[in-house]
Amino acid sequence: MRAGVDTGGTFTDVVFADGHIAKVLSRPDDPASAVAAGLGDAHVDVLAHGTTVATNALLERRGADVALVTDPGFEDVIEIGRQNRPSLYDPFADRPEPLVPRHRRVAVGAPLPADVDAVAVCLLHADRDPSGELAVAAALDHADVTCSHQISPEFREFERTSTTVINAYLRPVCRRYLQRLQALADAVLVMTSAGGLVPLADGAERPAALLLSGPAAGVLAGAAAAVAAGFPDAVTFDMGGTSTDVCLVLDGRPAPAADRTVGGLPVRLPSLDVHTIGAGGGSLARIDTGGALAVGPRSAGADPGPACYGKGGTEPTVTDADLVAGRIPADAAFPGLDRLDADAARTALAHAGITADGVIEVVDAAMVQAVRGVSVERGVDPRGLALVAFGGAGPLHACALAQALDMRAVVVPPRAGVLSAAGLVAAPRQVDLVRSWADPRDHRGVADAVVRLAREAGPADEVVTAVDCRYEGQSHEITVPSVEAFPAEHERRNGYARPGAPIEVVALRVSARTHSPIRLDDLPVPGGRATARGPAVLAEPDCTVWVPDGWTAEVGGGGSWILQRSRS
Repeated sequence: MRAGVDTGGTFTDVVFADGHIAKVLSRPDDPASAVAAGLGDAHVDVLAHGTTVATNALLERRGADVALVTDPGFEDVIEIGRQNRPSLYDPFADRPEPLVPRHRRVAVGAPLPADVDAVAVCLLHADRDPSGELAVAAALDHADVTCSHQISPEFREFERTSTTVINAYLRPVCRRYLQRLQALADAVLVMTSAGGLVPLADGAERPAALLLSGPAAGVLAGAAAAVAAGFPDAVTFDMGGTSTDVCLVLDGRPAPAADRTVGGLPVRLPSLDVHTIGAGGGSLARIDTGGALAVGPRSAGADPGPACYGKGGTEPTVTDADLVAGRIPADAAFPGLDRLDADAARTALAHAGITADGVIEVVDAAMVQAVRGVSVERGVDPRGLALVAFGGAGPLHACALAQALDMRAVVVPPRAGVLSAAGLVAAPRQVDLVRSWADPRDHRGVADAVVRLAREAGPADEVVTAVDCRYEGQSHEITVPSVEAFPAEHERRNGYARPGAPIEVVALRVSARTHSPIRLDDLPVPGGRATARGPAVLAEPDCTVWVPDGWTAEVGGGGSWILQRSRS
């Protein structure tokens, strides 16, 4: 049987191909044991996994001791970075400490430090000529070596070096974790940040590609649910226990991104354009030093969790506020827990001197800004979009966000509380390739080169190609289906085009996808649903849906709840 497993900060979710669901508390100190507990005694032939191990290891600085081999004079590129300041108006803001201390950064030919677990090799122009890096790797055949041309074969030395170092830093940690999963299934596939599954061995070798592993699966499933419900243009809204992830979906396709920043460090690898904020059901609420109510980014996590979990937590969280406000049924019992303790939630809020409504208002405002960031700030009017709500807490807060942005509707898919795990069951296998283009002004041969790159990706059910373009003189590029599509996309995003201005091509991209034998709509849909008018609480097996006053909920395409403001 095929199974999808998504490890979150609070819960580890499991969805089997027959529709069976399991939900267990995550174990940050031993995430593999939570995966095993969720699978139980089931025989799994294919395990599709979304993991937070790479992200947590990077954010918590629990990676390997890494050395960097580079060209003479470039040893400090990862520390110099770029002139962008982390916080424009804060003169005391510091950049994150580099993952490789100065004494472990050496030029080609210099002695390598002995006290290292892994080596990152990044030489000038290796994105176009890898021979130098291959020679260095051959000389270091006894070491765990990551070469930049194998991880991020694109120009810009700082981003390429940073990505290579991150991969070397994470590989020993992620390899140990992923190897532990081999005994749990006949085959293990791992979700990448780009929204595709790769074999376990590939994930273990390229862990920098796993930094958005879990959220990417939710975005795929959310986009499919939006299309089935009749809303191909949408924003996916995944609110879990520790964070909220949002992503723009246009014409049924999640927006891609060529890079992202994690823990203040750039990662230049194909990714979905997911925006993450530290706001979830477990986010802690407090009065800050200025006397204002603040929520997150600190989280109660799975242990001790919110005060209402009854596991020793005393600080109020968003979940405590939702329970006290009546959005979560008083008799609700979360997986792995006894009945929720509403009295403990009230005590925690009162002790902190805050109200449930205040916590909800503050966290909703933060999430509205996140949705604006992937819509308005991308040149897309949110009034033409639906909001696809999932995660354990997403359906509790979605209507407030949609109303604040005047969005068309809220879509709550079946299995919303475990949608990322469901998305893993139905996710495609995927190969993502990118290559630098040698002569930006010369577009001759671009189409043929893309075809060759697609052949290199191997046979697939679907191949998506793209190019990175910019106007001459610009320092940043955007990814478009073709050179001809660039002016219109530039105008949509930036409000203007430059007719007649030379266009430069800097990179070619290919995503080759092989579909899963299980589709999302193959999974059974919960029954017993009927139209509801707010205010109402709709208790699902894996989440709770809050329908505010003035809203109605009806079952739509794909079995999703469609929530809209009442016309009367």
